[in-house]
Amino acid sequence: QVQLVESGGGLLQAGGSLRLSCAASGGTFSSYGMGWFRQAPGKERDFVAGITWSGSITDYADSVKGRFTISRDNAKNTVYLQMNSLKPEDTAVYYCAARLVGTWVAVRPGEYGYWGQGTQVTVSS
Repeated sequence: QVQLVESGGGLLQAGGSLRLSCAASGGTFSSYGMGWFRQAPGKERDFVAGITWSGSITDYADSVKGRFTISRDNAKNTVYLQMNSLKPEDTAVYYCAARLVGTWVAVRPGEYGYWGQGTQVTVSS
Protein backbone atom coordinates (compact mmCIF):
# COMPACT_ATOMS: atom_id res chain seq x y z
CA GLN A 1 0.00 0.00 0.00
CA VAL A 2 1.37 3.37 -1.03
CA GLN A 3 1.21 6.15 1.52
CA LEU A 4 1.80 9.78 0.66
CA VAL A 5 2.44 12.58 3.11
CA GLU A 6 2.55 16.21 1.98
CA SER A 7 4.31 19.01 3.81
CA GLY A 8 5.38 22.58 3.23
CA GLY A 9 2.08 24.40 3.01
CA GLY A 10 1.49 27.69 4.74
CA LEU A 11 0.29 31.27 4.66
CA LEU A 12 2.18 33.86 2.66
CA GLN A 13 1.77 37.06 0.68
CA ALA A 14 1.31 37.33 -3.04
CA GLY A 15 4.57 37.19 -4.95
CA GLY A 16 6.17 34.81 -2.50
CA SER A 17 7.51 31.30 -2.97
CA LEU A 18 6.84 27.99 -1.32
CA ARG A 19 8.05 24.43 -1.84
CA LEU A 20 5.76 21.52 -1.19
CA SER A 21 7.12 18.06 -0.55
CA CYS A 22 5.43 14.69 -0.78
CA ALA A 23 7.11 11.72 0.85
CA ALA A 24 6.06 8.27 -0.32
CA SER A 25 6.32 4.94 1.45
CA GLY A 26 5.35 1.45 0.37
CA GLY A 27 5.56 0.16 -3.15
CA THR A 28 8.18 1.17 -5.69
CA PHE A 29 8.21 4.94 -5.82
CA SER A 30 10.74 5.10 -8.62
CA SER A 31 8.26 3.49 -11.02
CA TYR A 32 5.25 5.68 -10.20
CA GLY A 33 3.88 8.62 -12.07
CA MET A 34 3.31 11.48 -9.64
CA GLY A 35 1.05 14.46 -9.70
CA TRP A 36 0.02 17.52 -7.76
CA PHE A 37 -3.59 18.64 -7.65
CA ARG A 38 -5.35 21.42 -5.79
CA GLN A 39 -8.83 22.06 -4.57
CA ALA A 40 -10.26 25.39 -3.53
CA PRO A 41 -13.44 25.61 -1.41
CA GLY A 42 -16.51 24.78 -3.45
CA LYS A 43 -14.49 23.81 -6.50
CA GLU A 44 -13.35 20.60 -8.13
CA ARG A 45 -9.95 19.09 -7.64
CA ASP A 46 -7.76 20.38 -10.47
CA PHE A 47 -4.54 19.16 -11.99
CA VAL A 48 -1.52 21.35 -11.24
CA ALA A 49 1.54 19.40 -12.36
CA GLY A 50 2.67 15.88 -13.16
CA ILE A 51 5.89 13.99 -13.69
CA THR A 52 6.85 10.61 -15.10
CA TRP A 53 8.78 7.97 -13.20
CA SER A 54 12.15 9.14 -14.47
CA GLY A 55 11.40 12.83 -14.28
CA SER A 56 12.06 13.20 -18.00
CA ILE A 57 8.53 14.34 -18.80
CA THR A 58 6.55 16.97 -16.93
CA ASP A 59 3.29 18.73 -17.59
CA TYR A 60 1.58 21.73 -16.03
CA ALA A 61 -1.76 23.40 -15.92
CA ASP A 62 -1.76 26.58 -17.99
CA SER A 63 -2.45 28.63 -14.89
CA VAL A 64 0.87 27.66 -13.29
CA LYS A 65 3.20 27.31 -16.27
CA GLY A 66 6.33 29.37 -15.79
CA ARG A 67 5.69 29.75 -12.06
CA PHE A 68 5.59 26.19 -10.67
CA THR A 69 8.11 23.40 -11.10
CA ILE A 70 7.59 19.74 -10.29
CA SER A 71 10.58 17.52 -9.59
CA ARG A 72 11.35 14.24 -7.90
CA ASP A 73 14.16 12.52 -6.05
CA ASN A 74 13.73 8.78 -6.41
CA ALA A 75 16.53 8.13 -3.92
CA LYS A 76 14.48 9.97 -1.28
CA ASN A 77 11.06 8.74 -2.44
CA THR A 78 9.96 12.34 -2.63
CA VAL A 79 8.28 14.59 -5.16
CA TYR A 80 8.39 18.37 -4.91
CA LEU A 81 6.40 21.31 -6.14
CA GLN A 82 8.29 24.58 -6.22
CA MET A 83 5.82 27.45 -6.39
CA ASN A 84 7.03 30.94 -7.27
CA SER A 85 5.23 34.22 -7.89
CA LEU A 86 2.26 32.99 -5.94
CA LYS A 87 -1.11 34.63 -6.44
CA PRO A 88 -4.23 34.73 -4.25
CA GLU A 89 -5.94 32.46 -6.77
CA ASP A 90 -3.37 29.77 -5.96
CA THR A 91 -5.00 29.42 -2.54
CA ALA A 92 -6.18 25.83 -2.12
CA VAL A 93 -5.51 22.53 -0.48
CA TYR A 94 -2.73 20.87 -2.45
CA TYR A 95 -2.73 17.11 -2.85
CA CYS A 96 -0.01 14.74 -3.94
CA ALA A 97 -1.07 11.72 -5.97
CA ALA A 98 0.58 8.58 -7.32
CA ARG A 99 -0.26 6.21 -10.14
CA LEU A 100 1.31 2.86 -10.92
CA VAL A 101 1.78 3.71 -14.60
CA GLY A 102 4.65 6.14 -14.67
CA THR A 103 5.51 6.43 -18.34
CA TRP A 104 3.27 9.37 -19.16
CA VAL A 105 1.66 12.21 -17.26
CA ALA A 106 -2.00 11.84 -16.35
CA VAL A 107 -4.06 14.96 -15.71
CA ARG A 108 -7.35 13.54 -14.41
CA PRO A 109 -7.79 12.74 -10.71
CA GLY A 110 -9.40 9.41 -11.55
CA GLU A 111 -6.18 8.21 -13.14
CA TYR A 112 -4.38 8.30 -9.81
CA GLY A 113 -4.87 5.53 -7.28
CA TYR A 114 -3.16 6.96 -4.23
CA TRP A 115 -3.57 10.32 -2.51
CA GLY A 116 -2.07 12.23 0.35
CA GLN A 117 -4.07 14.04 3.00
CA GLY A 118 -3.40 17.47 1.52
CA THR A 119 -1.64 20.60 2.69
CA GLN A 120 -3.16 24.07 2.81
CA VAL A 121 -1.62 26.92 0.84
CA THR A 122 -3.06 30.37 1.48
CA VAL A 123 -1.86 33.38 -0.48
CA SER A 124 -2.95 36.81 0.70
CA SER A 125 -3.10 39.87 -1.51
